Amino acid sequence: MAEPPVAQPGEPPVALSDFADLARAVLPPEVWDFVAGGSGAETTLAANRRDLDRTGVLPRVLCGSPTPSTEARLLGAVHALPVAVAPMAYQRLLHPDGEVALAAAAGAAGIPYVASTLGSVPIEQVARAGGDVWFQLYWLRDRGLVADLLDRAEAAGCTALMLTVDVPILGRRLRDLRNSFAIPADVVAANLPTGRDNLAHTAAPGVSAVAAHTGAVFAPAVSWDDLEWLRERTAVPLIVKGVLDPGDAVRAVAAGADAVVVSNHGGRQLDGAPATATALPAVVDAVGDRCEVLLDSGVRGGTDVLRALALGAQGVLVGRPLLWALAAGGRTGAEKALSLLAEEFRDALTLAGCADVAAARHLRTTTVQ
Repeated sequence: MAEPPVAQPGEPPVALSDFADLARAVLPPEVWDFVAGGSGAETTLAANRRDLDRTGVLPRVLCGSPTPSTEARLLGAVHALPVAVAPMAYQRLLHPDGEVALAAAAGAAGIPYVASTLGSVPIEQVARAGGDVWFQLYWLRDRGLVADLLDRAEAAGCTALMLTVDVPILGRRLRDLRNSFAIPADVVAANLPTGRDNLAHTAAPGVSAVAAHTGAVFAPAVSWDDLEWLRERTAVPLIVKGVLDPGDAVRAVAAGADAVVVSNHGGRQLDGAPATATALPAVVDAVGDRCEVLLDSGVRGGTDVLRALALGAQGVLVGRPLLWALAAGGRTGAEKALSLLAEEFRDALTLAGCADVAAARHLRTTTVQ
């Protein structure tokens, strides 16, 4: 089978996937590797795409549907798409405007933006730029700092809290080790106190400075007790991201989670973990209607959103493609990417015979060989 054409600089992108080629043309190789790479042999990274591509959706015909509605309810609010921007660190690596540009694009597109603990712009500034902003929390060794971050996020107007639970340590990312990757001095973890990210800027042969920094700052042993403390500490909807085992999803619901995200961290943590498209149906079956289930890792276009819905998810998180768009064109690039994603998803709904997002969740799937 012939390879699809590659997007060229200067040519308008016609698919969300085009932004990867455009970004690679302008980014330093080590920054490209930091974002694009996975852990270990990158088997899980590859599996995320392979298993989504092998998910066939059986379209319905003779439905007589008008132009479908792409609106979806996530955590009690109606959004333009069943999509949120995934939490991603250090976005000023990709463009000087960083998180502000991507949050503004998400707000204009009518979808939630998830701001990372390791954002390179303070949460207060991100919240002012976006529409519906959620805050993603990494559990830190300093619980006082965790409490401070929660207070800041709520004061800034963040409407949900997302706890990432699959990073006791950073996965062994070989590209970063081979590149001796360190964060440039002008890009900082803006939500952490001054000086806490010094390790992230210190390059050493065969060392990932990012892994050294997170190893010093992140708590390596988050427990269910911590999740329960968090539930008591905040009144906003609580999302648990990084769930693959159905038993963990059930326990998260029992601890007060309003939603779980089926995620393997984009193939960047345990190499050998299953693809999220494979893990999703069992999690959906386990929690039933007791919480919302979102899919993360590997989503690259509107057809993938349809696939996730047909597999039982209420929505998806989209990550790397939006960073590529940010790199290629700042806020304008991100807005174009989200416009293309909406167009792709609307076309997918139409071709599948679905009048709306709810109908997509009733589609049957099969495995494409």
